[in-house]
Amino acid sequence: MLPTTRKRVLAGIAAVVLGGLTLSACASQRGGDDETTAPSDVDGTFVFAASSDPASLDPAFAQDGETFRVSRQIFEGLVGTVPGTADPAPLLAEEWTSSDDALSHTFTLKEGVTFHDGTPFNAEAVCANFERWYNWEGLAASEALGYYYYKLFRGYASSPEAAVYKSCTPDGDYSVTIDLNQPFAGFIPALSLPAFAMQSPTAMTEFNADEVGGTAEAPVLSEYATGNPSGTGPYKFEDWAPGEQLTLTANEEYWGDTGQIDEIIFRVIGDPTARRQALESGAIDGYDLVGPADTAVLEEDGFTMVSRPPFTILYLAFNQAIEELQDPKVRQALSHAIDKDALISQVLPEGTQKATQFMPDSVNGWNPDVTTYEYDPEMAKTLLAEAGYDESNPLTLTFNYPVDVSRPYMPDPEQIFTVLSAQLNEVGVVTNPETDAWNPDYLEQITATADHGIHLLGWTGDYNDTDNFVGVFFGQQSSEWGFNDPELFAALSEARGIADLDEQTAKYMEINEMVAQLIPGVPLAHPAPTLAFSPRVDSYPASPVNDEVFSEIVLNE
Repeated sequence: MLPTTRKRVLAGIAAVVLGGLTLSACASQRGGDDETTAPSDVDGTFVFAASSDPASLDPAFAQDGETFRVSRQIFEGLVGTVPGTADPAPLLAEEWTSSDDALSHTFTLKEGVTFHDGTPFNAEAVCANFERWYNWEGLAASEALGYYYYKLFRGYASSPEAAVYKSCTPDGDYSVTIDLNQPFAGFIPALSLPAFAMQSPTAMTEFNADEVGGTAEAPVLSEYATGNPSGTGPYKFEDWAPGEQLTLTANEEYWGDTGQIDEIIFRVIGDPTARRQALESGAIDGYDLVGPADTAVLEEDGFTMVSRPPFTILYLAFNQAIEELQDPKVRQALSHAIDKDALISQVLPEGTQKATQFMPDSVNGWNPDVTTYEYDPEMAKTLLAEAGYDESNPLTLTFNYPVDVSRPYMPDPEQIFTVLSAQLNEVGVVTNPETDAWNPDYLEQITATADHGIHLLGWTGDYNDTDNFVGVFFGQQSSEWGFNDPELFAALSEARGIADLDEQTAKYMEINEMVAQLIPGVPLAHPAPTLAFSPRVDSYPASPVNDEVFSEIVLNE
């Protein structure tokens, strides 16, 4: 048993156990049905260190964790998650029914909810959001900007033949029906994504939410996305000094439990060591993505440590737009050169699991018999020789990775690069490092251009559906991976529409083997992210999909 000065919390999949409080896995906790008794005379300002600025205050135009951390305080979707899990639960929709063919979904909406600007939340507001996404054009309708709608709903009003979405129809003020053109088994859980949160139609119109300019590599966001977001969540936007901090204040009209925190300050501290020092000095109340070397020290010093279960994937990707990487022998050689166990033991957090495929084993369709390319440096050298490379003509590759950022699946990119680069060098591969700031430079270069080589990236699962892993990565042609495989694309399209779970599981197991044979990259590990908090934090609503709302934090002072 740990001494009373130490606190360590593990968020479980079936339930969340926090400071002695057990939340049963049955519904979203935002509504306050299960209230927590907590001291009322606490400091209501909570300072959290973010590893970077949000990319946007409009979550529909975002895909990164720091943006979504902020978004979850401001916005809510029709669907939330069961606490401590990735499974869907009612939120702004109190219940829903789906037709047998999975093409029609009717939602009963929560009554008495308003957006921060006073606009009523009702069926018309729901349809305004769905129609907004469907009618995007130009840059807004690109993978670079409207990433999640592009990936999951696939088509727009300008391309209805490809679109998953068909129509939205109000059935009175508090009931709405969404019709789809094709089955999408992950439709309900996908709605828990911040990208599909409900936003005020009035505010989006007033502040020209869809007036985006610039280019895919350097988008220029709207007045709405940079200073006027309006949702239904427990916190409202106050101000933002990019590079410094972003401030939210309590929504006094919130429909649910407002909790103890009435002001959130997200302070931008890019360096992991600086974040730890800020916590130790009392300058902040908490931070995410604690470095493996810091975890034990902070715990020993009495800080509250919270670990999420791994629902992540870290990978080394091969861009097949590069001629050398089009050779399967080269991709296989690179795979055999990587010692995943050494990587995990040297630089990844405690609890990290080795990956054999591009999703965790808790996700439907994980294949226990998938083809793997075990660490075998001699095999790697042999394959490289067969591909025409040797000491006099070494395989030379650009190795892209981000700097000054920590991600749940990639706590320290520099350390990960150092380990992997050394392993590749051992088999004769020359790696030329190329670094960029995380947002927008690195993300845009990897996802929107072909100008990159092998690179580090990864994913934190957004909801518990296989399509959210392999479907997002490999469901269609992408600048990141640089290959065109119509057979794989078709298989994934078929799988996402299969309603029978057993049939879908078998299909996804087959798909995971197809991916393994293709060798688009090396699935490295499933890191287990850790957060650290001041001792004044009694509990934190840890979630495997980061669905963490600060009104649920319990403080003791």
